Parts: sequence; structure tokens; C-alpha cells
Amino acid sequence: MAETTLATIDELLEGTLDDVDDPDIRYKLRSARQLLQVVQQRQDIMDEAIDTAIEDEEVLQNLRDLGYTE
Repeated sequence: MAETTLATIDELLEGTLDDVDDPDIRYKLRSARQLLQVVQQRQDIMDEAIDTAIEDEEVLQNLRDLGYTE
């Protein structure tokens, strides 16, 4: 099972892509997976910025617990 919501969505799209033969739908599913990768990259950049900006480990852990960072 995937660890994050984005990973779960990617797995669902990948599974659906394997089950579809229509080229137009396959194109749309591949495009959706690519956009999902962009969202993941932005999330990673934001997480890094937060980790760099906040030095208090307790605050960082609270943000992780609340789902704001990974």
C-alpha cells in the first residue's frame, strides 16, 4: 500500500492505465500521472523549505502529525 495520498492516486492511475486499451484515455491517464509527479515535486520542495526554516523539532513533528509536511 502507498504511503501518501499522492502515491495512492498514482497507483490507482497506473492500475487503470494497465486495464485500458483506448489510446485517448491512456494519453489522459499518462498526462494525469505526469501532473501528479509535478505536484509531488512541489510538495517535496515545500517540505524542504519548512524543514530548513523551522529549527524546532517539536514544531516540525507537530506539522508532520497534522499532515502539513511529510
